[in-house]
Amino acid sequence: MTTAFETILYEVDADAHVATITLNRPDALNTFNRLMCHEMRDAWALIKDDDRVHAVVLRAAGDRAFSAGLDVRSSYGQPEIVWNHEDPGELLSPKWQKMWKPVVVAVQGMCTAGALYFINEADVVICSEEATFFDSHVTAGLVCALEPVGLMRKVGLAESLRIALLGNDERVSAQTALRISLVTEITTRENLWSRAHEIAATIANKPPTATQGTVKAIWESLDKPYRAAMDQGLIYTRLGNPIAKQELAAQQEQGTAAKKPPRIR
Repeated sequence: MTTAFETILYEVDADAHVATITLNRPDALNTFNRLMCHEMRDAWALIKDDDRVHAVVLRAAGDRAFSAGLDVRSSYGQPEIVWNHEDPGELLSPKWQKMWKPVVVAVQGMCTAGALYFINEADVVICSEEATFFDSHVTAGLVCALEPVGLMRKVGLAESLRIALLGNDERVSAQTALRISLVTEITTRENLWSRAHEIAATIANKPPTATQGTVKAIWESLDKPYRAAMDQGLIYTRLGNPIAKQELAAQQEQGTAAKKPPRIR
């Protein structure tokens, strides 16, 4: 099943319980404008409300870039009153939209500036061998103040500062991205999309209450002191485990529960 958008492609593989979002502005390096931000928000809402979908793949059309961030050639159209300005990342973000289904991001080509919003909000990130990551803000005379906040949660302060301050003058290669845990796997460009779908489908075959509760608990813990996070996590296990066990029993009865041997990486 497909749903029509202008700047993204959206489809659902109901058999695998996987939704796929494809950034679809390759001629503009898949930069996002206000329309794409709104369409991404709408796509997250569709996924959140669709019980057939248990996991998501986010990918991008073309070979040159996963995304070059905000489209600087078109006005994003912020309100005149400065206090009403919004961060586009809130619309692009599944977590801001309270969508807790696991998201697998597949990166090829350049991934820069505002595109890091997608990386920062992903649960699993993989990339192709030629992928590069950098942040162009300071090179363009812009304060790099938003993307590093999420990036620090993935790669730490030192790497985030290096990426932010060197701008266009240093590209993080796929191998370095793997070393600093910006991505968890490197594959060929030819296999990138199929591998991302395979990961998402494997996750989607688990009881959805268990996977979504896991995503919610882990991400929300980042904003809490250790003990408060542990207390909240205990509440989530009490709420989610009985439901997830029922889902697992139903899968086993239908013969759809995961039976694959573990994959060593």
